[in-house]
Amino acid sequence: MSARAVRNVAFVEGVRTPFGKAGDKGIYAGTRADDLVVKVIRELLRRHPELPPERVDEVAVAATTQTGDQGLTIGRTAALLAGLPKSVPGFAIDRMCAGAMTAVTTTASGIGFGAYDIAIAGGVEHMGRHPMGEGVDPNPRIIADKLVDPTALVMGQTAENVHDRFPEITKQRTDAYAARSQERYADAVKSGKIGPELVPVATRHAELGWGLATDDEPPRPGTTVEQLAGLKTPFRPHGRVTAGNAAGLNDGATGAILAAEDVATELGLPVGMRLVSYSFAGVEPEVMGIGPVPATEKVFARTGLSIDDIGLFEINEAFAVQVLAFLDHFGISEDDPRVNQWGGAIACGHPLASSGVRLMTQLSRQFAERPDVRYGLTTMCIGIGMGGTVIWENPAWEGNK
Repeated sequence: MSARAVRNVAFVEGVRTPFGKAGDKGIYAGTRADDLVVKVIRELLRRHPELPPERVDEVAVAATTQTGDQGLTIGRTAALLAGLPKSVPGFAIDRMCAGAMTAVTTTASGIGFGAYDIAIAGGVEHMGRHPMGEGVDPNPRIIADKLVDPTALVMGQTAENVHDRFPEITKQRTDAYAARSQERYADAVKSGKIGPELVPVATRHAELGWGLATDDEPPRPGTTVEQLAGLKTPFRPHGRVTAGNAAGLNDGATGAILAAEDVATELGLPVGMRLVSYSFAGVEPEVMGIGPVPATEKVFARTGLSIDDIGLFEINEAFAVQVLAFLDHFGISEDDPRVNQWGGAIACGHPLASSGVRLMTQLSRQFAERPDVRYGLTTMCIGIGMGGTVIWENPAWEGNK
């Protein structure tokens, strides 16, 4: 048998639930995690009646804490609950914060190779029901054999470690970045940039009764640098990481349709983005926030592209310090309009395994407005010392015409 030709992979469309605050008072306190994923899958199918459900070849759903209503091979169970034919398989995936990103790159690789034509990929995290690390049993040798420093297992402490490594990234800079993220997000909501990708979710609360989640719960519009300056530093006395310059604990789900580009054309599915390449890289777990730097360098080396080729950036804001470490490394201004132009996770939230598809969904929607931009990049840091970067091409790029 001769070698297979690699096919172009299209990101058709992504959607997400509004993101909620984790905990008893959050909008999803009484909502199951798998039901959030079901809403997303149903919405993707509702928006694309031109896609016969039986043509979906795989459903990949990520969750970091794979237990309870986030367990039991959630990709398969959510597919069944969403009403997909029983002939459609599914699986679960875990790469901590980059779960949904890995769901996309894994199924996209299968499409490119020819094993699939169409896949649904996404992620969910209900941090109110399942705090990160719940029920896990880390091998004691990880610490006893000094494979990692104990701080590597606490994400906020790893962010403090990144501050130590790059003293030029001051708390003042991270607070200023965080306030700008809130402002950009609020502006994007007002102008209708954020909203069309959201799936309304019916909610039930023990005290408040029934409700309908239509907007993200975490944002704090009007946040000022002065307000952020006075917040506590819970991970270290006189530290630099606060609840204001980091993403919170959140609940939410995302999902996207991926397809071979020729199959998308055949079925009449839109092409929001075209996959160029991706890379994952490992770093010292104690400074996991620098992961996007080597992941991005790696994908540039493989593609021959450089930072100068990238016209739009969607960087996951787990902590402001890791975004600034990335921007400083590549010589990009921290208020560059190409970077997170609609704000980021510091404002809207970071339900761990779901966030990768939020980044992709926003980039795809930005591409449609920017025919002058050919390439965009989605990148994120990943717990236990990793980074992931995906490069996308804009099908609306005017150079294609």
